[in-house]
Amino acid sequence: MADSFFEQPGLTTRYRLEGAGPRLVLIHGVGSSLESWDYVVPELGQRFHLLRYDLRGLGESTKVAGRYELSDFVDDFAALMRHINWPSCHIVGHSLGGLIAQGIALSHPGLVDKLVLSSTVAGRNADEISRVKERLRTVEGGIAGDHFRKSMDRWFTPEFREAHPERIAELERRNLTNDPKCYAAAYRVLAETDLADELHRISAHTLVTTGEHDIGSNTRMAALMHDRIAGSKLAILPALRHSLLAEAPEVVGALLVDFLSA
Repeated sequence: MADSFFEQPGLTTRYRLEGAGPRLVLIHGVGSSLESWDYVVPELGQRFHLLRYDLRGLGESTKVAGRYELSDFVDDFAALMRHINWPSCHIVGHSLGGLIAQGIALSHPGLVDKLVLSSTVAGRNADEISRVKERLRTVEGGIAGDHFRKSMDRWFTPEFREAHPERIAELERRNLTNDPKCYAAAYRVLAETDLADELHRISAHTLVTTGEHDIGSNTRMAALMHDRIAGSKLAILPALRHSLLAEAPEVVGALLVDFLSA
């Protein structure tokens, strides 16, 4: 499927449209790109009209210099929706993408049909804030691949790493293509933004999901999001850690199809 490019002042966004059916947008995490959904798309492409895109500073979108805010990512999404003439859609956001999805649901509720918050964050406690700030310092250090190597145990189960070294190597190769300053700018948004006190305003029918052993986007935070978003559903995926899209794409795909098609 060929990529397209949406050009606006100061930002060119790479995006990809594929499939047919209800409109569904997939928003990737920090340090990643639209390719992070490659393993999940086969589960979705025959059922949904998919849009996935590279966030500003990541993938093949413009490496915008300077500080990023959550509102920048939300505004970029809204502009892309206008560009492709989609009035609304289902949204699935993973990690930073899930934080952006929260921001979209709060700022542009009319754009959101159903919402899925995957392995994302809200309501960090003091210890969790300390740990994510330490990870931010690693990213801000700018050593290529350092954050990926230090995060392997948080992101993947030992069984997956042993069974799929080629997939780990490919994910590391992609990570190494990041611009260090843009990576850090995006990671700061993930590390320092918290919408926990606003979640009660989300009106979209929502699914919150994370891996049972995800440390950074843990089950306590998932339960908090579930409690604060009225009528939401919660799905904890047994034994998994943060990188659900790479390690368990079939499980994620089946979960999404079930929720979004209901």
